[in-house]
Amino acid sequence: MPLVSMNEFLPKAKANKFAVGQFNMNNLEFAQAITEAAEELKSPFIFGVSEGALKYMGIEFTVAIAEAAAKKSGLPIALHLDHGSSFEVAMKCIRAGFSSVMFDGSHYSFEENIRLTKEVVKTAHAMGVSVEGELGTIGGVEDDISVDESDANLAKPEEAIRFYGETGVDCLAIAVGTAHGMYAGEPNIHFDIIEKVSKAIPVPVVLHGGSGVPDEMIRKSIEAGVGKINVNTENQVVCTQMIREVLNKDAKVYDPRKYLTPARKAMVEVVKSKIQLFGSANQA
Repeated sequence: MPLVSMNEFLPKAKANKFAVGQFNMNNLEFAQAITEAAEELKSPFIFGVSEGALKYMGIEFTVAIAEAAAKKSGLPIALHLDHGSSFEVAMKCIRAGFSSVMFDGSHYSFEENIRLTKEVVKTAHAMGVSVEGELGTIGGVEDDISVDESDANLAKPEEAIRFYGETGVDCLAIAVGTAHGMYAGEPNIHFDIIEKVSKAIPVPVVLHGGSGVPDEMIRKSIEAGVGKINVNTENQVVCTQMIREVLNKDAKVYDPRKYLTPARKAMVEVVKSKIQLFGSANQA
């Protein structure tokens, strides 16, 4: 099966109150683990690829890995640019074979964010590619970008509704109190914002910073209208923990397969638990 746009499954997710996971692909082992978990549970999913991951893997390898996963699994899989910083980066990804892109104009003024997002949407939609927009500022660390919690700004429901109306994005990430990375304490999610926006627009709300959010908060977010949830840090953490554990047990280990195989298995379990929590099992 070829890579698909997020519109292959996000409308169904919103209508049936489940969420599709975006699991970030940082290397081959991440891609294999995500695909294996989704195959077992028959779930659609999204490969998220940040600009930092693109630099690390190379765009050609990234697309080839995602296409191989889609062909092997037969699942509806979207290859999605995560937090694209410009029109040029989004177009580069689309030309290379990405089926979905995010344009993150949240650091611009509201009017400029609308203008730039509209440009991406117009071109991407003409090529059958879905687009995610972002409104408000989400705290935490994403690649080399760090936003202090005190500088994070919640999205205003009326602005989010207008933003959708003027841009026509296929899903909308709004700042509601989550953060990228792991949490020191519990996040303070504003479910009222999610619900107000979701009731007023036909596309799903996106929850960034899904790693470490308590399960009950995730369920409540989905009930309020979240249809896409991003997970990356939890996979990074278990991957690194398992590699460290193997190497600490035996200093003579040098074959990467000896420590990457258990790391991959650990990530499979994380992804399976998220798919079950999000309710996307058997939705492929």
